[in-house]
Amino acid sequence: MSQTQPAITRRTLLALAASASAVGILPNAATATSATPGITPFKYTATDEQLADLHRRVVAARLPDEENVADDSQGVRLGTIKKLAKHWKSHDWRKIETRLNSFPQFITDIDGLDIHFIHVKSKHENALPIVITHGWPGSVIEQLKIIKPLTDPTAFSGTEADAFHVVIPSLPGYGFSGKPRETGWNPPRIAKAWAVLMERLGYTKYVAQGGDWGNAVTELMAVQEPQGLIGIHTNMAATVPADIAKLLSSGAPAPADLSADEKGAYEQLDDFYKNGLGYAIEMNNRPQTLYGIVDSPIGLASWMLDHDIRSYRMIARSIDGEKEGLTPDDVLDNITLYWLTNTAISSARLYWDNAHHPSGGFFDPRGIKIPVAVSAFPDEIYQAPQSWAEKAYPNLIHYNRLPKGGHFAAWEQPELFTAELRASFKSLRDQI
Repeated sequence: MSQTQPAITRRTLLALAASASAVGILPNAATATSATPGITPFKYTATDEQLADLHRRVVAARLPDEENVADDSQGVRLGTIKKLAKHWKSHDWRKIETRLNSFPQFITDIDGLDIHFIHVKSKHENALPIVITHGWPGSVIEQLKIIKPLTDPTAFSGTEADAFHVVIPSLPGYGFSGKPRETGWNPPRIAKAWAVLMERLGYTKYVAQGGDWGNAVTELMAVQEPQGLIGIHTNMAATVPADIAKLLSSGAPAPADLSADEKGAYEQLDDFYKNGLGYAIEMNNRPQTLYGIVDSPIGLASWMLDHDIRSYRMIARSIDGEKEGLTPDDVLDNITLYWLTNTAISSARLYWDNAHHPSGGFFDPRGIKIPVAVSAFPDEIYQAPQSWAEKAYPNLIHYNRLPKGGHFAAWEQPELFTAELRASFKSLRDQI
């Protein structure tokens, strides 16, 4: 089944899926949810014309003058973009497309919107179901490296007792999910949709995981306490105490009585609030204005690279040829997905929706009562201190400070991330 645009009608999807099954090109569907009412098998194949147009635009890109500073204080450096553009000319989208299509993918309507998701069931009978949510500027591509280690642990230095059934949805307006035509698709609403999804898949006991927007969605699932959710894991925890948040908002220096870990977190957050929020301010207020990143792949790439300074610098080093958590191909796989699905602005509207339908501060504790596990990576926007995590999550069942890794933890450090999920939920497995 070849599909060039994800936003097509339910009737068309059903017809295409039936046709695909008839000719046997969906071999993985039977192992997951193809027989479940309201769930349609899905594959995506970009057209040759789409890829040719992308490459033409990359070659024809008009670039700005070089920055007039000797560092990245003005944003993504011209040299970095030139090297990325050169690599893009030889980037093979078909490789990641084939990899995506090797996993069972599906579409289901929830609350009037088509939701795309990957669903891979473990061969191990007592596997723990988990729903994993990406963020911006990410996609389901972030989690591809952890699917097999989670579902087939005995092949990846684990035991049968470490197995998970894995569900990875695309956020509304992202990737292959539908683009909301109404406002209000904010994290609380998405959290409710994910609970519907897990129930629809037949999971009566499950856990949830997320970072970035995925953390907001996952934590709000925990606040809502849907029947079946027994615990969550976060790699970008919301733990900042109210008094600390107030000081940060005023631009005050770190209080003298903070521990070393707390002081480090304070300084990371202070730097992010002062220097790293440009993209979020624009998307919070005027996402529809970003026509340039819909029309120019190079514009889109620069916008997506400039998320947080440590991720940007890691990616820039990778583009320069250094061995890092992400490769240039990793980065271009994700940017190309945004380009092909035309989701630069539809994904940005999540910021607007959250700002106009507030669900709490991004790093403010939410009063979660169910079990929570925290993995604190050093190059995240901030490395949550254990002292703050213990206050934010009264039922903290796991905390670990990792030696390396940043904002895209599952993508950058899949082995560490897999080990964290195994350890985080070990104590909850007797509940399934």
